[in-house]
Amino acid sequence: MSRLRRDPGPEDLVQAARASGVTDERLLRVLQATPRSAFVPAAHRASAYADAPVPIGHGQVTTQPSLVATMVAALGLTGDECVLEIGSGHGFQTALLARLAAYVVGVERWADMAGQARANLAGQGIGNAEIVVGDGTLGVPGRAPFDAIVISAAFPEVPPPLAAQLRAGGRLVQPIGPGGQERVELYEKSEQGLVRRRTVALAYFVRLYGAYGYPPTAPFEDAG
Repeated sequence: MSRLRRDPGPEDLVQAARASGVTDERLLRVLQATPRSAFVPAAHRASAYADAPVPIGHGQVTTQPSLVATMVAALGLTGDECVLEIGSGHGFQTALLARLAAYVVGVERWADMAGQARANLAGQGIGNAEIVVGDGTLGVPGRAPFDAIVISAAFPEVPPPLAAQLRAGGRLVQPIGPGGQERVELYEKSEQGLVRRRTVALAYFVRLYGAYGYPPTAPFEDAG
């Protein structure tokens, strides 16, 4: 008698995160409870629970879910933090952060993508996250300081405005490299500035564009 095949689901992403070394049970429970299928374009929902990037427009793809979990785990969130996210995409990582922290401010370059992220978050009843449109390398100084910052695009160094907006003792995770071959690094803010703590993962990311990143290939859209 043949065994029935189970459709892929969130538990597959949990297994992938565990295989990547994620041990934070609170994060794994949130990963299990957050349907990635609600945060990808309809045309790609059938592959939402594969541990792989998904195209989301503007030449962008989502971050691989196990890598998202690895980066979020490195922030060491306990539930009281205000988190800054650079590169919100369609909001999947934003949703995980919102369920692990007190509040999330996400910055997205593309207005249509930001609008989709807002709709996706609202559809899951997530009210403690906001998405703004703009240059992520500038951060959101009006909401600083932040307890944690996660950057989902690559540049050879941390943009100074983001380092400045991190609270003393806070953590920052960023892919460091030219875009396409990165070390995802964990930093901690000390009285002397950012201190590198460890390499979280090796990965491939799109480039970080902005005033303190690579020159943008198109104008940044107005906030909306």
